[in-house]
Amino acid sequence: MAASARFQFLTARIWGGAALGIAVLVIIPIGFVLTSLWAETGEIWRHLASTVLPLYLRNSFVLALGVGAGVLLIGVATAWLVTMCQFPGRRFFEWALLLPLAAPAYVLAYTYTDLLQVSGPIQTALRRWLDWGVNDYWFPNIRSLGGAICMLILVLYPYIYLVTRLAFLEQAVRTLEVSRSLGCDPWRSFLTVALPLARPSIVAGLALVVMETLNDYGTVDYFGVQTFTTGIFRTWYGMGERVAATQLAALLLMLVLFLLLLERWSRRQARYFQSGYGGGGAPYLLQGWRRILAWGSCALPIGLGFLLPGAALVLMVIDHWENSFTARFWSFAANSLILATVTAGLAVLLSLILAYGRRLYPSLFLHSLTRMATIGYAVPGSVIAVGILIPLGTWDQVVNTWLQQWGLSRSFVVSGTVIALIYAYLVRFLTVSFSTIEASLSKLKQHLDEAARSLGHGSTSTFWHIHLPLLWKGILTAAILVFVDVMKELPATVVIRPFNFDTLAVRAYQMASDERLAEAAAPALMIVLVGILPVILLSWQLRRFDVASRLD
Repeated sequence: MAASARFQFLTARIWGGAALGIAVLVIIPIGFVLTSLWAETGEIWRHLASTVLPLYLRNSFVLALGVGAGVLLIGVATAWLVTMCQFPGRRFFEWALLLPLAAPAYVLAYTYTDLLQVSGPIQTALRRWLDWGVNDYWFPNIRSLGGAICMLILVLYPYIYLVTRLAFLEQAVRTLEVSRSLGCDPWRSFLTVALPLARPSIVAGLALVVMETLNDYGTVDYFGVQTFTTGIFRTWYGMGERVAATQLAALLLMLVLFLLLLERWSRRQARYFQSGYGGGGAPYLLQGWRRILAWGSCALPIGLGFLLPGAALVLMVIDHWENSFTARFWSFAANSLILATVTAGLAVLLSLILAYGRRLYPSLFLHSLTRMATIGYAVPGSVIAVGILIPLGTWDQVVNTWLQQWGLSRSFVVSGTVIALIYAYLVRFLTVSFSTIEASLSKLKQHLDEAARSLGHGSTSTFWHIHLPLLWKGILTAAILVFVDVMKELPATVVIRPFNFDTLAVRAYQMASDERLAEAAAPALMIVLVGILPVILLSWQLRRFDVASRLD
C-alpha cells in the first residue's frame, strides 16, 4: 500500500513537472516582453510617444471597434436566420457561412486591391460601360483604414456566427414559443429572450475577434494603416530600436490581457439560465420579401468573403499559370508543410501531456499551470516573436562566449532558426490543440479509468490501450486546426524565419508588397485551399450538434 502511494506521488510529481516545463516555455517570451517596460530607452521612447504612439492607439481602437461592430451585425444576424427561421437555402447557408474562415484577411486584401484598383476589372468595366475617364468619377480607396475594417469583418464574422449559432441551438424552442404566447413578435423574442441567453457566448467570440484584429499585420501593413503591429515591425527593423519595439509589444500585450480580464468579468457578471435543451425545428417561417431579405443577408457575406476573392485568385493563377507553380513555389510549399506538420505533432503531444495530467491529478496547481501554458493564443504573433528573439539571442551570446573560452570558434545560433520559429508557433497555437483534446478527453467517463485500474492497468497502460484509441478523432481535429493556423500565420514568421527561408504566407506577403499581385495569387490560393479543411470539420461537428439538439 505504501509502495503504491509512493508510486502515485512520484507519478504526480512527473506530470506536474512536465506541465510546469510547458508553462515556463510559454511564459518566457511573455515575461520578457512585460519586463521591457522597466528598461531605459532614452529619447527614442519620448519621440515615439509624442509622434506615432497616439496614432497607433487611435487606429488600433478604431480598427477593433469597427471590426467588432461589423462581425456582431453579420454573425448574430445570420446565426439567428439559419437557426430560427425557415427560408430557401437555409441548410446550405448553415455550413457555407463558415467558408470565409478559410481565407486570411491579408489574402482578401491582396485580392480586393487587384479587383478594385484603377486598372482592375471593376473600374475598367465601369469606364467602358459609362464612357468615363479616370478623373470623371470618385471611387472608394480600398487601401485605407475603412478597407482594412471591411477585410477583417469578412474573414472574422464566422467566429461570432459559430458561437452564436451554438448558443441558439442550445436554447429550448419552447422558450421562444412561450414568449410568442405572451404577445412577443419574432423581433421582440430575439431581443428580449434569445439574445440575452446567447450573450456569454457572443462576448467570448467578440473577445477572440478583437484579439485577432489586434494581431493582424499583413492587412494593415499592405493598406498602409499604422497600428501597434506595424509599429512594432517599423521600430524593430526600420529604426533598429529593439528595446523600444519590445516596449510597444508590451503595451499591446497589456491591452490584450485587459481585454481577456474584461471578457471573463463580463461572463461572470452575466447569469442566464434556460430550461430544456434544443429540440424542434426552426419556429419562424419567412414569407415574401422577408424570405428574399434573409437569403440575401446570408448570401452576401459568403460571396464577398469567399466566392468572389476565391474566383479572382483562380483566374489570376490560370492567367499566369507558367509563373505560378514553379520550383520555387514548391519549395515554399514544402517549407510551410514541414513547419505545419512538425508544429501540429508537437502541439498534440504537449496538449496530451497537459490534458491527461489534469485528468489524473485535478489539483489547483496543475489547473493553474495549464491556464498559464494555454494563454499564448490571446497574445499577438508579433509580441510572441519579439519575446522569443530576446531570450534566445541572449542564450546564443552566452553559449558562444562559453565555446570561445574552450577555444571553439564554431558559432552556435538558435534565434532566427526553424527551432525558434516552431517555438513561436507552439506558444501561439498550443491553446488550439489543448482545448480540442481536453474537450474530447472530458467526454470519456471516469468509470473507464476505474475499470482499467481494477484490471491491474496503470495510468500509462490505460492511456495507451483505452484513452488513445477513443481520442483519435479529437487528436486529428487538433492537429488539423494547428496545421492550418501555422500555414496562415504571418507576423511571427516574418520576424523569426531564417534567412532565405520563406513560407507560402511570407511569399504571398512579399509579392503583394512589391505590387506583384499575380505572383502572390498561387501561394494565396494554396493557403485558402488548405484553410477549407477546418471549415469542413467545423461544419460536420455543427451539423451533428444540430441534429442531436433537434432530436433531444
